[in-house]
Amino acid sequence: MLLVEFFADKVPWVDSLWDSVNAFIRVPAGAMLAAGVFGADNASMAVAAGLLGGTLSATSLATKMTTRAAANTSPEPFSNWGLSFLEDGLVVGTVWLATQYPVAFGVALVIALILSVIVLIVLFKFLRAVWRRISGLISDSERKVV
Repeated sequence: MLLVEFFADKVPWVDSLWDSVNAFIRVPAGAMLAAGVFGADNASMAVAAGLLGGTLSATSLATKMTTRAAANTSPEPFSNWGLSFLEDGLVVGTVWLATQYPVAFGVALVIALILSVIVLIVLFKFLRAVWRRISGLISDSERKVV
């Protein structure tokens, strides 16, 4: 699956399709992983960790999907390749940081989560503007036909 992910992320629109299919896997997996790690001794801790893990994975997935949707509007393929290689490098870097410097990783995670929410808001505004433009074009073409 990792090999398919590596190549699917490089192709425009295939990456968005792949992410939407994986949305049904990533969010529950993030919740279950967090609940399993932090909730071994306490059921209420498992629920809280599961909620936080699911929320964190959903936020990162939504940010990735909206970023990819914005990049897919670009006519050239290099933005997708660049984003994909950046994501691959970030995965390696964050795994290294988490294993070598866990406190620094925690700080970086909080900063990344805040930035992710900000980027998500900006990208949703961008997608809303694109949607308005597309619906405006459709309604204008319908008026001309009638």
